[in-house]
Amino acid sequence: MKRTVPPGFTFEADAVAIGASAGGIDALFTLLTDLQPPVRAALVLVLHLPEQHESRLAQVFGHRTGLPVEEARPHAPVEPGTVYFAPPGYHLLVEDDRTFSLSCDPPVLFSRPSIDVLLESCAEAYGNRLLGVVLTGANEDGARGLAAVKACGGLTAVQDPDEAAHTVMPEAAIRLAQPDFVLPLSGLRSLLHTVVRR
Repeated sequence: MKRTVPPGFTFEADAVAIGASAGGIDALFTLLTDLQPPVRAALVLVLHLPEQHESRLAQVFGHRTGLPVEEARPHAPVEPGTVYFAPPGYHLLVEDDRTFSLSCDPPVLFSRPSIDVLLESCAEAYGNRLLGVVLTGANEDGARGLAAVKACGGLTAVQDPDEAAHTVMPEAAIRLAQPDFVLPLSGLRSLLHTVVRR
């Protein structure tokens, strides 16, 4: 596990899958604010939200980044240079043909959408062209999914628990997945820009 991004580091991703829970909105603001095109990768995000509430994440983050921000829709293609959020109440998956699907399967670790479900599906769809990221959170969702990303040859990164608002999620991901990078948000932001920029 590296605590800094080495000078000259390169990795070409077709997609970035990011999971966050408690404290995740502020962390995502740091990562995504002022991210501007051209961007070669799609960014697909799960943020744990109450199922019964309408999500306004696309509108909120649409004002923070220079990229299009949408709520993922079933059967829609995953487009490069676009930020997608999972809708509340559904698991979000990326199929092998790189289109979205939604599932009403039971919650995973009390969460629907589940970070594990997203990361596992993205690992199968993108293999070694995927960056998987786990941020702050108060349960262990994301650890198993990040391990799947690594097993499929993808790049893995976790927010440094020392600065996370809630440490359970990043600590679990570090234990199970042994990620390539454990970084503060500033380092994750640099890694993200390195990976997604054309």
